Amino acid sequence: MRLIAGLATLLWVLCFATGAFAHASLVSAEPSDGSVVAVAPKVVQLRFNESVAPAVISLIDASGKTRDDVTVRAVDESIFITLPENLPRGTEVVSYRVISQDGHPVGGSLVFSIGEVTGAQAAPTGSSLVAGLIWLARIGVYLGLFAGVGGVFFVRWIGRARAASTIIVVALAIGLVSAVASLGLQGLDALNLRLGDALTLAPWQAALATSLAPSLAVAVVAMGAALIALRMRSAGMARTLAMLAMAGVGISLAASGHAATAPPQWLTRPTVFLHGVGVAFWVGAFAPLVAMTARPKQVVLPILNRFSRAAVPVVGVLVLTGLTLAIIQLESFRALIETPYGLLLSIKLSLVIVLLGLAALNRFRLTPALAAAPSATQPLVRSILLEYLVAAAILAAVAGWRFTPPPRALAAALEAPLAIHIHTEDAMFQVLVSPGKVGTDSFVLQLMQGDASPLPAKEATLILSLPERGIEPFERPATLGDDGYWHVRDVPLPYPGRWHMRIEALVTDFKKVALEDELDVPRR
Repeated sequence: MRLIAGLATLLWVLCFATGAFAHASLVSAEPSDGSVVAVAPKVVQLRFNESVAPAVISLIDASGKTRDDVTVRAVDESIFITLPENLPRGTEVVSYRVISQDGHPVGGSLVFSIGEVTGAQAAPTGSSLVAGLIWLARIGVYLGLFAGVGGVFFVRWIGRARAASTIIVVALAIGLVSAVASLGLQGLDALNLRLGDALTLAPWQAALATSLAPSLAVAVVAMGAALIALRMRSAGMARTLAMLAMAGVGISLAASGHAATAPPQWLTRPTVFLHGVGVAFWVGAFAPLVAMTARPKQVVLPILNRFSRAAVPVVGVLVLTGLTLAIIQLESFRALIETPYGLLLSIKLSLVIVLLGLAALNRFRLTPALAAAPSATQPLVRSILLEYLVAAAILAAVAGWRFTPPPRALAAALEAPLAIHIHTEDAMFQVLVSPGKVGTDSFVLQLMQGDASPLPAKEATLILSLPERGIEPFERPATLGDDGYWHVRDVPLPYPGRWHMRIEALVTDFKKVALEDELDVPRR
């Protein structure tokens, strides 16, 4: 009982140790991508729609040399990259790889030119071999959780006798190996390393810092608990441990990933939990059911009937939770056919319909036929095996979501506020304008010194004008918020156009820092 209590406590802690996250997308960059600047900037800023952790930031200068004399600093949703002073004229490439808060690496490149556009070496790209192995490892983890843990739960709670033990053990072994491999591959992907670098410590350290690490830890604990439950002689303790392992399946899936980390968290995490447990219940039954069909009819039929009765509400939960997550992730019906994520979901939904059809065939035709004719086991076995194949195809499609941001994340990036970065040698001001359109807007001012450290100020003032429409400058005082930023709310921007913006910060009674820039306000 101490073992079971310890496992339960570990599952609970690991589940709630992971916060509420979303998929990160680059919102703005300064200098902007493709721009030509007269003078080399001192700092490059990459702003995302959420806080990110820098994994690999590299600079390839106009001569094609990879520079190691850059410094990187993360501040809230922004990454500040301080550039060296001796950059040559021409095209520079800043290659970035950051860790999204849902645990997935997000990479890209920013290209800008100093003085003129020239040829520059391309930034390094991720390994297709690593990506393929990530996909396979994800399928392996699913196999261990669904066929392995789910199989143990079926054996202990539905079948109440061992069946297909070898297949279940193999599934659990594959799952455990795949979980370890997934962690290492996550680190390789995060740092954009080659497969051979898995023998070094760096990728493992990087992976342990992501939200995937606690998710895989829960998965390993759940699969280990299932393996122990399968071997236990005490039926009561084995059932309890198998139930805890099933809970671990849901907790593992709810601890990381696109679906689990989508807002609102109070809905998506429990929904993913229920969906994962339901899938494990269903998929885990396939191998034991096929093995049990070789037993006498009077033994098999009660098991089939128990499973059929329990499967009806489980399938209902699966359908309901699946539709809920799909609606949250898609946000529009068109995304179902216009985005890679939506296309994978379309494939999954088509296969699920086939799977539901096979389940209905088993329940309403093949199981009654077995009751009437004890020798009519082959049609049922073939149908269950076909279910297994369809379920495997579904898991393969779902594993592909690892590489496709959901439409709701893309929409969030498009709806991000306008971002303006103003900098001189002495100061840098980051300005967020929300919603950044004609109407009433709110401004958030982040005042920093030239090295991106906070700039203490006594007062801050926002001054706006629209010369092209004859609107003279008007002032709005900023208020220092509890978050350390200066806020100006309910600012009227009645017309679209290129507004002139000036921000004045009173540092001391005798010193004022003022920076100016242009703000392009689009129509609604």
